Amino acid sequence: MNNDEQWREKLTAEEYRICREKGTEAPFTGEYNHNPDSGRYRCKCCGEALFESDDKFDSGSGWPSFDKAASDGVVLLEEDNSHGMRRVEATCDRCGSHLGHVFEDGPRETTGQRFCINSLSLDFEAQSDE
Repeated sequence: MNNDEQWREKLTAEEYRICREKGTEAPFTGEYNHNPDSGRYRCKCCGEALFESDDKFDSGSGWPSFDKAASDGVVLLEEDNSHGMRRVEATCDRCGSHLGHVFEDGPRETTGQRFCINSLSLDFEAQSDE
């Protein structure tokens, strides 16, 4: 799916603003910011597996934070100089959905990275107890 009209039909207005127009949800408002459950976080737009709960940490930033992607190549990183800032944008490699940004202030004992991700760009798939 790459037709703008199809994205508007699939997503809510706020999901569209974040995922397709590179918006940002307000801090501390996202449903996954403090999600304690085990499982996998998938792209809201295409379902690609992006992050694992084992790699999630509380950064205190107000957004779900991960120290790495679920696997190599699923999250594309690009320089973002919008809004007068120098940042690294994180997008879904499969569909191009805007996820958030990556910063170098994550846990030093792991990757040192903080993938600061909008809850509205994700779906959560709980791990089964089987």
